[in-house]
Amino acid sequence: MKTTAISIQAVTKRFEQFQALNEISLDIYEGEFFTLLGPSGCGKTTLLRLLGGFEQASSGKIKLFEQEIESLPANKRPINTVFQHYALFPHMTIHENVQFGMKMLGIDKQEREARADEMLALVQLEKFAHRKPHQLSGGQQQRVALARALAPKPKLLLLDEPLSALDLKLRQSMRLELKNIQKQTGITFVFVTHDQEEALTMSDRIAVMSAGNLQQIGTPTEIYEEPANKFVADFIGETNLLPVKIGSKSADSASIRLFDEVTETVMSEPIEVPYNHRIFLGENANLSIRPERIQLFPVEDAGKYHLSGSVKETIYLGTDTQYIVDIGNNFELLTRTQNTFRQQKPFRVGDKVNIQFDVTAARLLRGF
Repeated sequence: MKTTAISIQAVTKRFEQFQALNEISLDIYEGEFFTLLGPSGCGKTTLLRLLGGFEQASSGKIKLFEQEIESLPANKRPINTVFQHYALFPHMTIHENVQFGMKMLGIDKQEREARADEMLALVQLEKFAHRKPHQLSGGQQQRVALARALAPKPKLLLLDEPLSALDLKLRQSMRLELKNIQKQTGITFVFVTHDQEEALTMSDRIAVMSAGNLQQIGTPTEIYEEPANKFVADFIGETNLLPVKIGSKSADSASIRLFDEVTETVMSEPIEVPYNHRIFLGENANLSIRPERIQLFPVEDAGKYHLSGSVKETIYLGTDTQYIVDIGNNFELLTRTQNTFRQQKPFRVGDKVNIQFDVTAARLLRGF
């Protein structure tokens, strides 16, 4: 049975008339890499600050290993934070920076020096121990900040968008490094980001937030493949959201038609898709289908297809080619085709195409 490291129970946070968090409840398990994901202003950093003790909840409870911590000041919580700006002390060496937190806790010199050596080895910076922060690159400074936060052996490590200041290549390499460090230390990480790729790459579980509300919690696969609503589907990666009307349903499937609500025009023959029991018969809904789950075929190809259209735009992305297809009634479909082992010539703007998609990957969603 998993041990709960952090239990957040109906937590609300108000700043005068603005409600930043609305009764958030979730559990984070010991040894988990847990990510709070959402757009700017969704409340994820506010929640992180509540965990760290930098803000106080307006209502609700926060427990760390069953102990209520709302009344504990930040410096009394066994929690450390790595901020977006690393806040290293410029007059101290790297080794002294890593020791600083332990010194404030009263750990004796011999123990903190040994622990600093261990942490610098963990982040592969032991040979830079006697340099000053300005003598290191941005990525190296980020690793020093991480080593300093890990050195006192906190029960929980909070990371507030720590990779956002790095360039793309370095950010990508640091994702894997950060995940490996979390596995090696076994410390519970709570990571805040607006970057969906970061969240999918590193997390054991993800909490998707919007406008102070929790939209969905799940593994990266669950969040991507089984979005709970229109917001999650649209925010995580790319998707096509097409209006549909449900005609009939069985235990686990539904017959739907693409339907333009403005002109009340039926845009497709009936299509059988998985049914999630959250939407009622006859109700308008959205069909979410990921671009990589869609295939295009020349219009002259024989066979039964879900839709047809014409190529409006092609975008070469190196590994993939992205096509934007006009399917009528001012609706467009985004598709993505890998460029390896291409079985047919690339489509050009203006080409008529037939459209087939993986119905098992299509999801019926209600907006929120």
